[in-house]
This record gives sequence, structure tokens and C-alpha cells, in this order.
Amino acid sequence: MTDTWVALEAGADPARRRGALRRAYESFATAGRVERPVRSVVAASWQRSARARVSQDGGASVELSDDGLVAYRDAHPLARVMPLFRELMGAYAMDGEHLMAVCDAHGRLLWVEGHRATRLLASRMNFVPGARWSETATGTNAPGTALTVDRPVQVFAAEHFQRPAHPWTCAAAPVHDPHTGRLLGAVDITGGDRLAHPHSLAFVGAVARAAESQLALLAPPPTTGSVRLAALGRDEALLVADGRKVRLSRRHSEILTLLARRPEGVVGDELLMDLYEDESVTPVTLRAELSRLRGLLGPGLLRSRPYRLAAPVDSDADTVARRLASGAVASAMSAYAGPLLPSSRAPTVVRLRRRLADQLRAALIARGDPGLLADWAYSPWGEDDLPVWRALASVLPVPQRPAALARVDELDARQGS
Repeated sequence: MTDTWVALEAGADPARRRGALRRAYESFATAGRVERPVRSVVAASWQRSARARVSQDGGASVELSDDGLVAYRDAHPLARVMPLFRELMGAYAMDGEHLMAVCDAHGRLLWVEGHRATRLLASRMNFVPGARWSETATGTNAPGTALTVDRPVQVFAAEHFQRPAHPWTCAAAPVHDPHTGRLLGAVDITGGDRLAHPHSLAFVGAVARAAESQLALLAPPPTTGSVRLAALGRDEALLVADGRKVRLSRRHSEILTLLARRPEGVVGDELLMDLYEDESVTPVTLRAELSRLRGLLGPGLLRSRPYRLAAPVDSDADTVARRLASGAVASAMSAYAGPLLPSSRAPTVVRLRRRLADQLRAALIARGDPGLLADWAYSPWGEDDLPVWRALASVLPVPQRPAALARVDELDARQGS
């Protein structure tokens, strides 16, 4: 394969590749070995799925239905671009006997539309509105894996981690908030072998970009002078200042995160202790980092003596904290894109990350809402969180409880050993 993101290149024989993938899949299922012709993106996803203990013979669980589903998706940001999705993909799905699906950032399908017979077939594996198709819940699949790797992905036949999905081909692309960069969800096209073509991946990627452009027109841009910092779930934060987007290095992300929480400013020695585990790091090193950051941001935003930001910074971490403080747990969870700068080892960033995560998970457990608990449990940061899995198992409807109880038993045995 010349493009690892494309499942089947133009002119390739779907039946032949399907057979080769089936053999490679069974080899992985029995011996844990990844063999050719499995693409690297699929191999990495299979390994993540195995670590998450996804059942290869299992299926998706439906978490939202009826009024709860309607209310949730009506309030979702992607509801605003559903007319666009239908305009661009509706006829394509109907004419090709495909499905168009849109999911949220947690992998829950919000809309599944298209050919009636195909919808019926897909419903047998719970590819229906309200079902969770995140990678940690159902393994390798286009919408779930696209959310995980944050780029368009095509998945063909036995590349799917769960066997019930092997007859299908799907291509999905993530959709982001155009102003903050926050992941909103993904748009997907699902069907048969006719989708196993590079054009379907390019098509769904173009639809996602069109949706982001439409969202940019529908939502007002940040006001002049406003500064927004997105640092949840990403190692390199995104700064939006006066409509200009700046992707920061890891160290600059840490510095901006700390300065955003200290509008009054911080002296160099204190900032040095906040940032570096190694006490041998000198003030010269910090000054050099700050000089590079000032050059990146421009002279007007970063000031010194003490080090501070010239304009108030609204960070996504602060948004979550404010919503928690007001008791808006569901709203806080919707804004939580993951741990704060997850790979950072800066002492104060580590403390801030733990504090925010602990506050949110405690609020989720206290609320006892199955959907919110599942959002945390099936996330990459929550897959080994035993207290949350216990809480989830205790509030799920009886038919959905066995899988959660099995996960509790597994984590209990692993963490107790």
C-alpha cells in the first residue's frame, strides 16, 4: 500500500484482499501477531483494542434512546451542520445503498441515515443512533478510530476488530470546532465493497472540512482582544488570539497553561519550580524559552517582571472547572477533551491535571448518570478507572450490565494483584 490510510487502492481486487485480511485477523486473534497485509494504522488500532479488552465477537451497546437521544443530539454542535451533511452525502448514500452516520466526540452515533435495507442490516450489529462506536468500546472501526487518531480513516472488512463488522467498509473523518480546535465528533460513510476505494476517504474528508467551514460561518469568531487556550487532551496546546491560531510546543504549552492561571504574574524563580522537575535547570534556560515564546506570540501578549499575559486567557480547563463549580456536570463533561497536557511532567501541570480529573470523576460518580459515566469509562483515560467502572455497572440497565461487570472483575483482579 502506498497510502496507509487507504484500505484498498484503485484497481485492487476486494475479494482477494478480504481473504488475506481474514487470515491476518485470525492470526492476530489466536497468536497476537500482526502480519501482512495489515496496514500500520490498523495494526496500531488492533493493539489498542486488545489492550482495552474489546471482545472480538461482541457488539456495540445502545446508550441513548428515545427522548434522551433527541434532546442530546438537538443540543449538539453538529446538529447545526446536519443539513449540510444531508445535502452533500444524502443522495450518495441512497444511490450507493450506503449509510451516512454522524457521531459525537465520544463515539456515540447521533444520526444514521441512508438506504433502508442497509440500515436494517446495520441495525443487526447495533450500528444505530445512540450506540457507542468508540474504539475503546467496539475496537477498530472508521468513526471510532478517526476520533482516536484525529484524522480521516478508512476501514475495510476484517480490518474491523469485531467480527460482526467484517462484511462492512466504512470511511470517517473527524470534525472540529473551527475556532478552538476542539474535537466535536466525526462524519462517516458505511456500506459494502464499493466504498473500498480511495475516493470514499477523500470524499468524507472533504465533507468534514466543509462542515468546519460552515460552523465557522454560523458561529461568531472570537472577539478582538480575546485569547483562548485549548490544552485538554493534547500535548501541544492550541492558542487562538484575535482569530490567529498558534500551535505551541510542549514546553510553551506548559508555560501558557501556568501563566493563564496566574493573571497577576509570576516571578522567574517560581515559574522555574512550576515547570522543571530537575532543580539543576538554570534561569537562563527558562529565559530562552520565554524569549522564543514571545517571538512566536508577538511582543504584545507576553510581558515580564513579573512574567504575565497582557490579556485574559480563557482556557478549556477553566471552562470545565467553572461548569463543575456551578453543578453543570454534563456540560463540564462535554467540554472535557481529556487530561490537561497528558504527557507533561511539569510539577504544577501534573497537580492541575490530577485535580481537574479527580474533581470531574468524583462529580460523575456522584451524579450516577449512565451516559456520562460511560463517556468517561470508554475514553482512553478512563478505560482502567475501576471506581468509575464500578459506578457504571451499578447504574446500567440489567441487559447492558454484564460487559461492565466483566470489566470490573478484570480491573479488580489486575489492580489487586
